[in-house]
Amino acid sequence: MTTRPGPQAAAEPLRIAATFAEVEPMVRTGTDSNRIVVLQGQDEVTARAAAEQGSRNGDGPTPARPHKSPWRTLVVIPTYNEKDNLEPIVRAIHKYLDTDILVVDDGSPDGTGNIADRLAAADKRIHVLHRTGKQGLGTAYIAGFRFAIERAYERVCEMDADFSHAPWDLPRLVFASADAPLVIGSRYVPGGCTVGWELKRRLLSRGANLYTRTVLGSGIKDNTAGFRCFHTAALAKLDLSAVHAQGYAFQIEMAFRMVRAGFRVKEVPIHFVDRRVGKSKMDGKIAREALLLVPRLRGRVPKRRLAD
Repeated sequence: MTTRPGPQAAAEPLRIAATFAEVEPMVRTGTDSNRIVVLQGQDEVTARAAAEQGSRNGDGPTPARPHKSPWRTLVVIPTYNEKDNLEPIVRAIHKYLDTDILVVDDGSPDGTGNIADRLAAADKRIHVLHRTGKQGLGTAYIAGFRFAIERAYERVCEMDADFSHAPWDLPRLVFASADAPLVIGSRYVPGGCTVGWELKRRLLSRGANLYTRTVLGSGIKDNTAGFRCFHTAALAKLDLSAVHAQGYAFQIEMAFRMVRAGFRVKEVPIHFVDRRVGKSKMDGKIAREALLLVPRLRGRVPKRRLAD
C-alpha cells in the first residue's frame, strides 16, 4: 500500500492538472498530490480512469502510462536491509516515470542485494552497484552521481526505498528541473508537511533546518531533505571528491555546494510520510555530524560561480 493515511486524503476528489507546472500551485494551496491526475499529454478520460483505479488499489493516482521526461534520467536508491521495500518501490516508480534506476546496496545481510540483482536481470532499466559493508548514505549517492555522469544521464534523482517519498511526486521533481539544476522535494514550503511524525521529531527537524538556514544563509527551507533531482551537468562541475559528509549532513553540504556554485535551487512541496516497513537509519551520530558540519561549511566550500 502506498497511499497516504487519513480519511481526508481518501475523501478528497481527484483534480485534473494539464501539466506538471499546474500541480505546484494546487499543492501549495492545500491539495494533496495523491489526489491530482496529471495529464502531460495523456487523454483525460483514460488518465482519470487509471488514477481512480490506482487510488482504489492503494497505489495513488496512477497514470494511464508512465510519464516520460524530456531528459535521460537515473533514480538512485541507496539500500541497507530493505528487502521488504525494494521490489515494491521499484515497481511503483515505474508506474509513474519511465526511468532508469540504480540500486546502491551496502552488502545488506537481509538479501536486499540479491533482490536487486533479480530485478536487474528482468529489466534493463535497473542497475545494481554492490558495495562491501555499510559505507554510508553520502558515499552511496556520490557513487550514484558518478555512475550517472559516466553514462551521460541528464538528470539524477535521490529517493528513499521506504515510500517516505511518494512515487507520484517523482515526475514532479524531474519536470520541475527544466529551469533549476537542483529541485528539492520540500517539507517546509507552503503545501509541504510531514505525516506520522511525533512532535519531538518534527521539532528536531524544523529546528535543524532553521539553524542551517540561519548559519548558511542559503535561503533553502528544507536543507536535510533526501528527495531531490539534480542536473548531471551541474554535478559534473562540482568537486565531488571533496564531499565527505553522511546522512542529513550530506544533504546539507550538497545543497550548499550547489548554491555556492551559483546554481538555482527550487523547492517543490511534498508530504513526507514516515516509513512503514523497516527501521530508520537516523541516529545520534548522524545528527551530531550535521550539527558540527554547518558552521564549518562557509570556510570549507568556496563561493565560486560554476553555473553557465
